[in-house]
Amino acid sequence: MSIEWVNRAIDGLRAWGRERNVEVDVDEVRLLCDYASDYLEVNELGDFRPGTFEELLLEIYPRKVIAPPESAPETIAAARTLVDFLLDTGEIGSKTADRMRETIDRIEPEMPRALADTSKFGMAKSLFSAIGPDSLELDAARDAQAAGAAGDAYEGPGGDAPLPPVRLAPREEVARAVREVPLLRDAHRLVKWLVKGGRTTTVRRTLRVRDVRACTAELGVGRPEPAWRLARHLRLARIDGTAVSIGPGFRELGRRGEEELLDLWRTTLKLLVGKRPVRLTGEPLVDEGMPQIHDLLYRLQSPVPVDALADYLCEAAEGRPAGGLDAALTGLVYAGTVQRTEDGLALTAHALWGLRELYVAKGLDAPLAPAPAEGDASGLIASLIGDGMADEAAERDIAEWLSRRTPEQAASELLAAVAGAPAEVRGVAVTIVDRLGVEAAAAVRSYLDDPELRPHAIHWLSSRGLDAPALTPDELLWVSVDMLALALPAAEADPEGFAENIAASGPPAHLIEDMWRVDHPDVVEVLELLGSTLTDQAAAKAARKAAFKARSRSIR
Repeated sequence: MSIEWVNRAIDGLRAWGRERNVEVDVDEVRLLCDYASDYLEVNELGDFRPGTFEELLLEIYPRKVIAPPESAPETIAAARTLVDFLLDTGEIGSKTADRMRETIDRIEPEMPRALADTSKFGMAKSLFSAIGPDSLELDAARDAQAAGAAGDAYEGPGGDAPLPPVRLAPREEVARAVREVPLLRDAHRLVKWLVKGGRTTTVRRTLRVRDVRACTAELGVGRPEPAWRLARHLRLARIDGTAVSIGPGFRELGRRGEEELLDLWRTTLKLLVGKRPVRLTGEPLVDEGMPQIHDLLYRLQSPVPVDALADYLCEAAEGRPAGGLDAALTGLVYAGTVQRTEDGLALTAHALWGLRELYVAKGLDAPLAPAPAEGDASGLIASLIGDGMADEAAERDIAEWLSRRTPEQAASELLAAVAGAPAEVRGVAVTIVDRLGVEAAAAVRSYLDDPELRPHAIHWLSSRGLDAPALTPDELLWVSVDMLALALPAAEADPEGFAENIAASGPPAHLIEDMWRVDHPDVVEVLELLGSTLTDQAAAKAARKAAFKARSRSIR
């Protein structure tokens, strides 16, 4: 964001305003300069051109800046002030200044419409505008810190906005995860290492430089300073002068019981995301914005792209200089509060649990989402298809749902819920029904008349040695395509893993050759997937030819 030339320009602008007794909106002009520098290759004041203002105000601002349409007059006024400043300081001539003013006059009525046009919004602005800029304002947190606001309970930035219902991991899983949090483990290891080696702190109770290097080399602790700061806040260490000894709060993580670990995690989260967060990453925008980042992830309940989050933090800080945001945001993984996914950053299950604990302690309404076991088959299937569910959580939900029903009831509900549904939805139900014993036979047999579920029902019955009609060649082809269609989302998420599985258990070439004849909505996509992933060249070629035939058939 801001670089040296911008800082010099703003200093000059302030002096210029004082000399001429002109009121200058310094923050708005800085933002103009920052975005011109970042996106329009403006490297000094003299690089501004009339077209620069057009791109800034009608393209960059609507895409990047979270601002209501009624704020446009303030930005237009700042642009005019900048032109006056450029002219008075000799950066531009009078003719260029006239063209700039004409451009700004033309932009003035268009800019409010551009700011309101959601089709112009960039990724970060689209994401965070849905929540509202006021609910995630970093300045409020910084002001509270500077004022030394009383109390240390967590206070999220969402104000009175209702919190969404959340699904929580069981307490025992949270406790197990807390034992493995890298930051907590390193804080305990670091204290033991310091005490065992008779090492001392500086007079300011910080780690000595040589100990930071030695700790990293000997223990493999990559972030000794935040680990030490947390250790002090948790009273894992006692400091007498500069001598370090074991503190009253110290107890090996492996020896702590479930409730003790949960208490430790609540305290740790309060320190990390409370009003005065423990500095963790070294990047001020992230360290000061810890409450906002975690509150956002809690409310969205879905991964946020790192570049979108970095964009927003910079925008919320009004062009404040930042460096290494990607590394800083990734560093939150070290604290155990955030995990990396293919789609960005998301809360860990234990962070979600802990944040809700802090919300409740604050007196906020933090509702729990009903467990799928309490709902019908459609709700269970929807939760299993949803993003971000860990395998162990899915298994737990399925087992709990099945435990409340007889096998016949479960099969009947599941198959009824997916009659006529897409392959992915149908496949989830069929996979769960496949777990059931012969007690479910009557319910499964009742779907022999359903054209889409019939092949699955036949397979289920015959695999258990029960009377069942034979699969016709067409039904065998259809069910092969249907089961592969179920795997399409997984193949997109992990193409290499899918390629390995399909190489070991994929359909033979002679079966693939005839798949194009199958009247299945996903047949083209399935064949294209096989053609691009099968390692058997003959089978891959057969899939590509079949895909061409299937496309040609649909065109006719």
